[in-house]
Amino acid sequence: MPGALLTDLYELNMASSYLRRGMDAPATFSLYVRNLPLERGFLVAAGLDASLAFLETLAFEDEDLAYLATIGFDAAALDAFRRLRFDGDVWAVPEGTVVYANEPILELTAPIPVAQLVETFLLNAITMHTTMASKAARYVVAADGRDLVDFALRRTHGIEAAMAVTRASAITGFAATSNVEGARLMGLRPAGTMAHSYIESFGGELEAFRAFAEDLPGRPTFLVDTYDTLGGVRAAIEVIRERGLEDVAGVRIDSGDLDGLSRGARALLDEAGLPRVRIFVSGGLDEREVATLVAARAPIDAFGVGTQMGVSFDVPSLESVYKLVRYDGRPVMKLSTGKRTLPGEKQVWRGPGGDLLGLREEDQPGEALLIQVMSGGQRVGAAGTIETARARFERELAAVPAEALSLDAPRPRVARVSDALTAMAEQVTTEALQRASG
Repeated sequence: MPGALLTDLYELNMASSYLRRGMDAPATFSLYVRNLPLERGFLVAAGLDASLAFLETLAFEDEDLAYLATIGFDAAALDAFRRLRFDGDVWAVPEGTVVYANEPILELTAPIPVAQLVETFLLNAITMHTTMASKAARYVVAADGRDLVDFALRRTHGIEAAMAVTRASAITGFAATSNVEGARLMGLRPAGTMAHSYIESFGGELEAFRAFAEDLPGRPTFLVDTYDTLGGVRAAIEVIRERGLEDVAGVRIDSGDLDGLSRGARALLDEAGLPRVRIFVSGGLDEREVATLVAARAPIDAFGVGTQMGVSFDVPSLESVYKLVRYDGRPVMKLSTGKRTLPGEKQVWRGPGGDLLGLREEDQPGEALLIQVMSGGQRVGAAGTIETARARFERELAAVPAEALSLDAPRPRVARVSDALTAMAEQVTTEALQRASG
C-alpha cells in the first residue's frame, strides 16, 4: 500500500497550500533526537529500511483522493496530489549506527510539498525502531555475551511494533526470537519452549516432559517452575537421560529467585553428569536485573526478554524532530526558546576525540556517518541487511565510552559544533531577527 494518507492532516494542509502557490523549490529537512532521555547514554539508529520503502512507493490512490474530497480538499488540490511522488535525495546513518543528541539520523531533500508530507511517517518509523533498538542494546550490554531471545510479540503495542522489536533486537545481537513470522520474513532463528498450561494439562511434570520430548525431540527445553522448580529440574533430568538429550537439552526458569534457583538447577544438572544442559531464564526481566544476575555470576546461559524491551518500558519514546534547515537555497533555522535548530545540511564526523557536527560540504577528519541512500527517489546501492547492521552495531558498541554504556545515570557524548556551522547559525540568526523586526 503506497500509504500517502499515513500522515497528519496538517501535513496535507501545508502540502496543498505549497502546491496551490507554486512553492515547489527544494527543501531539506533534518531528522534527529533533540535530547537524550536521562536513562540513555547512546541511541542505536534503526528504521531506515522501512522509511526508504515508504518513500519509494509514495502515491495517492483513487480511494485516497476520494476520501480527501469528503474532508474539504478541492479538485485543484486533489489533482496536484495525484501527481505527487517522492523523487528526492536522502542522506542517513546506516542502521546499527550509534548516535547521540542533535546528530542527524536522516536528512531529506525534495520539493517542499512532498518533503513536508512525509514527515509524519518518517518520524514514526525512525522513532519507533530507534527507541526499540536502543532499549535492546542495553540488554546486550547487560548480558555481557550471554544469549538473549526476543519474547516480546505478545506484549508490544500492536503487531507492527512487534515486527519492529524483532528486527531491532536482531540488529543489536539477540540470538533468536519467539516471533515465528518475524523469523520467517527476516531470516532469523525462531526459538520457544512450552507454557505452564502445557504442564498443567498432563498428570504431572514427568508425563508432560516425556510427551514433549517424544513429540518435539528437536526442541528439548523444559519449563521447570510450574510447581516446584528444583523438583521440575529433577523431572527434566530423568527425561533427558531417558532420551539421550544430554548435548541439546535445556531447562527454563520463569519465576522466583532466579539467582538461587539457577544455582540449584546447575548443581543438580552437574551432579547428574549433565554439564552441557543449558539454563534459560525469563519472567519480566529488565536490563538491570539481567546485569545483576550476570555480575553475581549466576549460572545462566540465556535470557528471554519480553515486556520490558517490547514496549521500551522506561523510555517508550524519544524527543525526535524533523526540522526545515534549507529552503530554495536559503539556510533557515528556528529560534524558539529551548527548541533552537541549526541551519544547513549536516554531516557528523566520528573520531578518537569524539563527534563533530558540521556542514555537509566541510572537509573534516574522522569517519563521516551520513551516507547518501537515495538519489532522485531511487535507492543508492543495495538495501541494507540485518546481518550488516548487526556487524556495524558490534563495531560501534565496542567504541562507546564506558560512561555512556552505564545502565544507571549514563553520560552520553556531546557532539562539538564546527566553526563553519556556528558561523552560519550566527548569520542566519541575525538575518532572521532583522526580518522579524520589520
